[in-house]
Amino acid sequence: MEYTYLGRTGLKVSRFCLGTMNFGPQTSEADSFAIMDRALEHGINFFDTANVYGGKKGEGVTEQILGRWFAQGGGRREKVVLATKVYGDMGEWPNNSRLSARHIRQACENSLRRMKTDHIDLYQMHHIDRQTPWEEIWQAMEQLVREGKITYVGSSNFAGWNITQANEIAKNRHFMGLVSEQSLYNLNARMIELEVIPVCKEYGLGIIPWSPLAGGLLGGALQKTSEGRRSDANMQKNIEKNRSKLEAYEKLCAQLDAEPAHVALAWLHSNPVVTAPIIGPRTIEQLDGTMRVLDIHLSDETLKQLDEIFPGPGGQAPEAYAW
Repeated sequence: MEYTYLGRTGLKVSRFCLGTMNFGPQTSEADSFAIMDRALEHGINFFDTANVYGGKKGEGVTEQILGRWFAQGGGRREKVVLATKVYGDMGEWPNNSRLSARHIRQACENSLRRMKTDHIDLYQMHHIDRQTPWEEIWQAMEQLVREGKITYVGSSNFAGWNITQANEIAKNRHFMGLVSEQSLYNLNARMIELEVIPVCKEYGLGIIPWSPLAGGLLGGALQKTSEGRRSDANMQKNIEKNRSKLEAYEKLCAQLDAEPAHVALAWLHSNPVVTAPIIGPRTIEQLDGTMRVLDIHLSDETLKQLDEIFPGPGGQAPEAYAW
């Protein structure tokens, strides 16, 4: 496994981040345990979750699964850089969501309890809260850092302006501010190249792409149109909308003798601004297969071909942004 620093911090994380959103709704607890154990065997030390994952409002089902896995001991918690999120609706009462200082404190305490740990390594704001002032948000986060309950703060689904504002205000408070941004980023969704990636580079934020396979679109969708999520009506519409791109893409992958899913992940790995794409295996076999990505090295010519198939914003190649 390869490791890199999380943004401008001194924290080393694996180049893959294990996403746990399937744990509970799609993957049984026993299988989730087995996947996490195998992830450690592969050297993956970066796990991502959220308090809203699990499908039952307010229960934090996925965090509970992680907590019971950590409770088995064997150095599991000590080996993991644990990331979770705050913002989502965790109950019926008015202050059970968003980023008020009250909810941040309460949500953190509940996540710690569910995951049976005394600290969260990376506490991420799941979305921007335009109704809560940054002074209030940072005061709450600073308090959690002082108490040792969180170590770093990250964002998710933020715009470039949100990141700039957050870190400028944090700087004025002599606080470290955001160290990472978790964004939608894949070959077919490259809008963050316009503003989010440049601002993350400027402020030293690690970039953690979610949905690196575009919900299965980049995982061989044309060959597997009747399997899993690809059989969904909305996915079928998406496939038809992008058919010409997918035909060219899957033809190129065949020429490379590589699985489309692996090429999509290798493309993210080839970008020096990317810290770790989030992978969400539902089985051990899927996890094991993903490890083959580490042996794929895309040539400059292949990267150019991919850029022609899936042009970035304005049609420019990544190198044009001088990252």
